[in-house]
Amino acid sequence: MTATPTFTVDRDRAVALLRRAIGCASVTGNEAGFATMLADALRESGVDAVTTSDFLPGRPNVRGIRKGTGGGRRLLLVGHTDVVHVRGWRERWSGTERGDPFGAAIVDGEIWGRGAADLKAGICTAIEALRVLDDAGIVLAGDVEFAFIGDEESGEPGTGVSAGMKALAPLIEAGDFPRPDFAVYVEPTTLDVYAAQIGFFITEIAVTGRTSYFGVPELGADALKASHAILSALWDHSADLESRGDHPLVGKSFLLVTAIEGGGLVAVPERCRLSLIRKLRPGEDLTTARDEIEAVVRGAIEDPDIHVAFAYPAGRDHAIGGTAMETDPASEGVTILADAIRAVRPDRGRIAGAPYWSEASFLDALDIPAVYFAPGDIRICHSLEERVSIEEYLDGIAALAAFAARYCGVANQGKIPNEEREESQ
Repeated sequence: MTATPTFTVDRDRAVALLRRAIGCASVTGNEAGFATMLADALRESGVDAVTTSDFLPGRPNVRGIRKGTGGGRRLLLVGHTDVVHVRGWRERWSGTERGDPFGAAIVDGEIWGRGAADLKAGICTAIEALRVLDDAGIVLAGDVEFAFIGDEESGEPGTGVSAGMKALAPLIEAGDFPRPDFAVYVEPTTLDVYAAQIGFFITEIAVTGRTSYFGVPELGADALKASHAILSALWDHSADLESRGDHPLVGKSFLLVTAIEGGGLVAVPERCRLSLIRKLRPGEDLTTARDEIEAVVRGAIEDPDIHVAFAYPAGRDHAIGGTAMETDPASEGVTILADAIRAVRPDRGRIAGAPYWSEASFLDALDIPAVYFAPGDIRICHSLEERVSIEEYLDGIAALAAFAARYCGVANQGKIPNEEREESQ
């Protein structure tokens, strides 16, 4: 077998890069400044053919390739440049060193700020892993590709529909950006390997009846009463979904009703609006799942004067949502990555499933095996507590460098210690 090499990370350089990245405010729609910084960082790292191209006016993607000597496998490191909003951050941390959401304050061994974990630590891990290989004098046989893309996050009006990835994927499909053999999307995983992800869609249901004065309710059609029946039917449907079994990495399917709005004053309510999100396991079809939801809702309505309409506002790689996906957890790329992580952090490198949706499914649709891996804890992302452990970040850099060396192949032995070179058994 081939032993996993270990590498020394330049702590000061790595921390400085991440703090600089956090300092480039890049709330969705405003990614350009951070994209420019990343293009410069890639060029400084000796990455070839660095390009920026707008996926929408004034909103660029960044791409680059570090060419290997030939004969090795090609690796893609990809992540999104945008972060969610910072509303409430300054108020929450007023008067403390954390007060600036883009200040990258270091507190108790952690770097704080919007995007620290989601996912600027991952992007900086990718860049620093290449620098670590260069520090060790390692020349790779295979190419390492970088793609930093915008518009992944939801929450800002008119944005967050994966426009950046929708621009990148056709370039790969057409051969204008070389097709990788394996991809690592640097969403936070606390240094585990997420070889699967959930699918999702959001449904907004408008329930419309007819209003009437409260003293003569028989003249109206009560939208709230109808919504009560719809809610009961939806929760029964969720229980049925859960009974259909577990996926070994992402668990059960279900739906969650997330909002209800309706009613009025001293009158039969004419309108009500419900919102829900549906989780899908790998192998479930979004269109079929949508049709089931609509049938459940319509079947719950007894009053012919009640009408419903459905909207699906969160189309991603599918018109109504995001597709669930899975890369074989026993495949070589997954196994090598997990081994590389465990060599640095024996308590990490677990193969699991992402409890979120991100853009690896675009790559899966192109038959490119992809996983998620990076420092950071998804449970505190998008919150006013967002931060990343410096030690976890440094361990992630060392692990990713070791993975690239093994996966892409090494054209020379550089400064890898003799006892960490190829061993046979």
